[in-house]
Amino acid sequence: MGSDIAFPGSFTTSCKLRSFASSSVLRLSRLAPKPRHRTRPSDWPTFASKELVCCDYDVMSRLPRFLKPLTAGLTVTLLQLAMTLGLLAPEEPISHRYSTLVQHDSGWFTNIIDRGYQTVVPPIDHKVMEVSNVAFFPAYPAIARLFRDALQIDTTTALLITAQLAAWGFWSYFFLFCQRWNVSAALQICGALLIAAHPAAFFLMAGYSESLFLMALLGFIYWSTTEGGGAKFWAGMHGIVMSATRIVGIVCAAFPIVRSVFQGGWRGLVEAPKRFRKYTSAIGMTVVAACGGIAFFVYSQLRWGHWDIYMLTQAAGWGIVPDYLAVFKPSSYRWLIPALNNPTEASQMSMTLGALLLVGVALCELVPAIRRRADLPVRAGIYFCAAAIYYLSVSGVACVDMESMLRYEFAVHALIVLAFLNFLRQFHTPPVFVRAFGTAAVALLSAAGLCVQGWYVWNFTRGNWVA
Repeated sequence: MGSDIAFPGSFTTSCKLRSFASSSVLRLSRLAPKPRHRTRPSDWPTFASKELVCCDYDVMSRLPRFLKPLTAGLTVTLLQLAMTLGLLAPEEPISHRYSTLVQHDSGWFTNIIDRGYQTVVPPIDHKVMEVSNVAFFPAYPAIARLFRDALQIDTTTALLITAQLAAWGFWSYFFLFCQRWNVSAALQICGALLIAAHPAAFFLMAGYSESLFLMALLGFIYWSTTEGGGAKFWAGMHGIVMSATRIVGIVCAAFPIVRSVFQGGWRGLVEAPKRFRKYTSAIGMTVVAACGGIAFFVYSQLRWGHWDIYMLTQAAGWGIVPDYLAVFKPSSYRWLIPALNNPTEASQMSMTLGALLLVGVALCELVPAIRRRADLPVRAGIYFCAAAIYYLSVSGVACVDMESMLRYEFAVHALIVLAFLNFLRQFHTPPVFVRAFGTAAVALLSAAGLCVQGWYVWNFTRGNWVA
C-alpha cells in the first residue's frame, strides 16, 4: 500500500522540475561552443564539459606546434641580448650601448648598404672600403637595407635588427629540431647552454652575418627533411639566403645529396649512376639552394667582367690565399692554452678544438658498441656541413695565422651540438651518476665559456678586435 500513497500536487511539481531542468540544459548547450568532429563517446559534451571553460585544454592543444620552439628561441635571444647590453657593454645610455654591437666588419656592411658594391679592377692591395668593398656576400646587407627602407631607421639599427631577428630564427630552428626528435628537456637545456656559452656566440647579437647564415642553414636542413611541396619551397628559400650569405653556403647546399646517399647506403652509392632518378629531387634542391651564391658570381661577371672579383678582393685587401692542405699539416694546430688578451691565439686554439670535435663525433658514430643507425642520414648531412665549414674556413685563414677562426668555428660547434643531441636522444635514460656527471661537465664548460665570452664582449663593445 505504501507504494500507492501520493501527496497532493506531487505529480505536477515533479513535471515542473523536469521541465525546468530540461530547459536549463538546453539554454547552456546553446551558449556552449559547437563541438567539432565528435566521433567518439569521449568527445561528446557533458554537463561538466571543459568546453565551457575559457582556458580549455583542447584549445591549448590546438595551438601551432611551432609556438613553443618560437617562444624558447625568443627567450634565449633576449637573454643573450640582455647579458650583452646590461652587463658588459659600456656604461652609457641604452641607445649607445646598443650601437656598440656594430664594430669592425659591420662598417663594411654599412658601406655596402649605403653605397652599393664598388670596386676598381683589379682591386687595390689594401683595405679601403670607399674604393673596393666587394669582399662580402650580399644577403646580409641586402636584407638589412630592406629593413632600413621599410622601417625608416638608420643603417646601424637595421644591421642589428636583421642580425637579432636571424638569431631568433636560429634558436627557433634549434628547438624545432629538438621537438621533432623528441629530445628531452634536460638535453635541450644542455645543448642550448653549450651553444650559447661558446666564446664567439655573442656574434649572433652583433652586426655580423653569423646569425643569418646559421638561421638559413638550419632552416634549409629543417625544411629539406620535411615532407610536402610547401616544405620544398621553404627549403629552397632558406638555401638561397644561405648561399648568398657565405661562400661556404654553396657547398652546404649539397646537404640533400649527402642525406640521400646515406639513405641508400653504400650499395645505393655504387648503383647511383643506374638509379639517377632516385637522386634528382636532392640534386634539384641542391642546385636551387646554391643559386644565391651563383647569382652573386653572375652579377660580378656582368658588372666587372670577373666572376671571382670577391676572391680577388679578399686576396688583394686581406691577403687571403687559400691553403687547401692546411688541415693536414701538423704545424697548423696549436695545443697551448691561449692568452685572453691574444685573440689570434684563441682563434688558433679554436681550430684545434674544432678538429677534435669532428674526430670525436666520428668515433661515436663508428664505434659498434654505441653507434646508432636511426636518423644517421640526417646526422651525416649535418656533419658534412660542419666539416665543409671547418675545412674551407681553415683553408682560407691559414695564411693569416688563423685570424677570425674563433668566429668561423662557432658555426661548426653549433652544428655538432645539434647533431649530437639527435645521437644522444636514442639512448635509454642513463644511471643517476652518469646524468650527474654529464650535468656537472656541461655546467663547468658553460661557466668557463661564458666567462671567456664576457671578456670578449667587453673588448668588442669597446672597439677592440676579437675575431
